Amino acid sequence: MAATAPAAQLALADLPRPRLLIGGELRGAADSAEFPIENPATGEVIGHAPDAGATDVDAAIAAAGAAFRQTAWATDRALRSRCLRQLKAALDANFETLRAITIAEAGVPRLWTDGPQLRIPVDGLDYLIALLDGYEWEQDLGVAEPLGIRTERRVCREAAGVVAAISPWNFPNQINLAKLGPALAAGCTVVLKPAPQTPWTGAELGRLIATQTDIPPGVVNVLTASGTGAAEALTADPRVDMISFTGSTATGRRVMAAAAPTLKKVFLELGGKSAAVVLDDYDVTAAAALTAFSVCIHAGQGCALTTRLIVPRGTYDEAVAAAVQATRAVTVGDPADGATVCGPVISGAQRDRVESYLRSAAADGGTFACGGGRVAGRDAGYWIEPTVITGLPAAARAAREEIFGPVLVVLAHDGDDDAVALANDSPYGLSGAVFGGDLARARAVASRIRAGTIGINGGVWYSPDVPFGGYKQSGTGREMGVAGFEEYLEIKSIALPAGRGSA
Repeated sequence: MAATAPAAQLALADLPRPRLLIGGELRGAADSAEFPIENPATGEVIGHAPDAGATDVDAAIAAAGAAFRQTAWATDRALRSRCLRQLKAALDANFETLRAITIAEAGVPRLWTDGPQLRIPVDGLDYLIALLDGYEWEQDLGVAEPLGIRTERRVCREAAGVVAAISPWNFPNQINLAKLGPALAAGCTVVLKPAPQTPWTGAELGRLIATQTDIPPGVVNVLTASGTGAAEALTADPRVDMISFTGSTATGRRVMAAAAPTLKKVFLELGGKSAAVVLDDYDVTAAAALTAFSVCIHAGQGCALTTRLIVPRGTYDEAVAAAVQATRAVTVGDPADGATVCGPVISGAQRDRVESYLRSAAADGGTFACGGGRVAGRDAGYWIEPTVITGLPAAARAAREEIFGPVLVVLAHDGDDDAVALANDSPYGLSGAVFGGDLARARAVASRIRAGTIGINGGVWYSPDVPFGGYKQSGTGREMGVAGFEEYLEIKSIALPAGRGSA
């Protein structure tokens, strides 16, 4: 199939409307309810999505359970490989449609759709297909004599079952595919519940699965919903075997509590307040500029972004000047413009949240070296200026809590031990960075930071084959890589008397 026209030429009115996918059928909600989809750059309503209710949730879970039990999906690896190849081809052929939807409903600058917002996760399916085809599904442990009985032992890996995948709005394609891809490769069936702010990207993924792949009906179900009811029902339902959730730490706690009565498997990728630590033997201006720029990616709406810059006290002013210069150079504007780096935050509620942190920073003695308010001249939509805050104590709310906006806090350290202590003085442990001239020293500092991913001197850990997840209140488990794939598997050990057959 030929690729569609470039995003700038695609009219949203001509794109496929969002539909639920339940049991292989693309349809509206059982009660015909819908909710509006808003463009965060303008505040305009750009479409409507079905508002799934209890009847739809029940039907989706039932369809996923039936597909797991009654089709060959969980056992036929060749079928799964073929269908994932079809899905990859469909995503490639419809890439520009997905790009247009992502820019419009998530406010994602077009620049980032050529990377982690769309292109990289789509290409990541190739990694999963290769992993599926080459994975060691069974391991022979050889013969032993427990209790004096010669026994052949084998360890088998099997699909976990029905997975409820609940994804956030900030990187919708990345996280939808990071959940759906490995779950399908493992042989699970899935109910995908995208965020209410970004239902269209999830619904379009469901449409492509239903119309352009041989994935059996019920293997993938997609529910769009305006509130939290659908997600809450998925987490509590005993027919769901696993929850894969990405979102805030506060919501993650509720997910874990709701899943506890049925002891489901739970994967949680939660919040972060990651630190970029600059050692005294590194060019502080280069490190500060890179960190400040990264905080502006997608308006700072990334859980792994390094939003705390921890620099030597003696070069603090130099670091702030470099961060301010880099921040002011960032292009803020229309997400559809290929030159834009920083677009809007997702909603009025998120803008209000960021502004509340800015007010709290000022009350705690912080100074806005640049930014600190709304973007001038953009009264429509939800815009926050890229901001650098100085002079805050490390205990201040804005220095400790996840803001999820284009806001960088600069802190001073008094040597390596103090820098590590500051970096670890957080309930989170998702990501981080270290900059040091002596690589061995930088690696030693990185090893002491309690976080799931660390970049050294600008090294990039983000890739389909690299496990991603956090320590402490940043979550449990890992996404992507072999570790992320194995989250969706159960382990079965089989033993039989040696010489009487094969396991």
